[in-house]
Amino acid sequence: MSVEVTVLDPRDDAEAWNRYVERSDGTNPFCRAEALRLQAEDTGTTPHLLAGFKGHEPVGLFPVFEYSKGPVTGAFSPAPRSWSCYLGPSVLNVATLKRRTADRRIRGFIDGCLEWIDDEIAPLYTRIVAAEFDDVRPFVWNEYDVEPEYTYVVDLEGSAADLLDRFSSDARSNVRNADEDAYTIQEGTADDVERIVEQVRRRYENQGRSFHLGTGFARSMYETLPDGAIRPYVCRVDGDFLGGILVVESDRTRYRWQGGVKPDADVDLAVNDLLDWHVMRDGLRSGIERYDLVGAGVPSINRYKAKFNPRLETNYTITAGSFGVDLVIDTYRKRQ
Repeated sequence: MSVEVTVLDPRDDAEAWNRYVERSDGTNPFCRAEALRLQAEDTGTTPHLLAGFKGHEPVGLFPVFEYSKGPVTGAFSPAPRSWSCYLGPSVLNVATLKRRTADRRIRGFIDGCLEWIDDEIAPLYTRIVAAEFDDVRPFVWNEYDVEPEYTYVVDLEGSAADLLDRFSSDARSNVRNADEDAYTIQEGTADDVERIVEQVRRRYENQGRSFHLGTGFARSMYETLPDGAIRPYVCRVDGDFLGGILVVESDRTRYRWQGGVKPDADVDLAVNDLLDWHVMRDGLRSGIERYDLVGAGVPSINRYKAKFNPRLETNYTITAGSFGVDLVIDTYRKRQ
């Protein structure tokens, strides 16, 4: 029996889709049906929720966004300009299988999805970001271009003291020597979600770079997803907002989605070191296994992220087609 690919409706089948999302280790809250609907509305795309089944058993999930403008049609995961966390394909119910059986199911699932994309969307250009999904061979075998990209991940294990001891000396000093009475760091509100996004926007504009994440989209994600899926960590001094980090949280991973930019105010406080420390410490205490710093491809930013002694993980950008590549990539590119 081969793997059959079915398209689920993001509204009518949302409950079933979300159950599969929750059972897969390779997903995050942005894979949930309500998050996919928001991404589609924000980017002017059509979502297609592809699910693979071996009989009645789910094998994999692959959310795909169809973009059409004039003669140009594209297939994306995540959607262009969505600034979402990772999407792409994910699998479930294969971890306990023998290698040959697992390989066959994964290939059948990916082959079926790619065939559906070709038949139903017929894109001139396709771009997929696969993270927490290691077996990209089926894409290579289907003549897609696969390029490695990288992210830093901190393993949240041991005690809080053990975790802090693994930091660089300056990061440890910044955390230990900070006057706890001089600042507060806590999870904020929907208004703080907007404050963090606006601070990032100002930072990008000051550097002459474009920034397409809207405050309304980020707030809608915060208000629509289950409690705790997006956590706005905020640093304040004397009640004034200095900086923050938007954290996306799955069952086992916290993702450093947005924020953590240079504060607007000049203060004698390592605001971002303290924010990242609180995010990691709280995640460790609540049983989260990993803190994904989301990106390790920009040398100037890598120097900051490396101070937390992360390990390097690989994800993949998968493309096919060539029509208007420069324009589409510029539209789609995720800046870190």
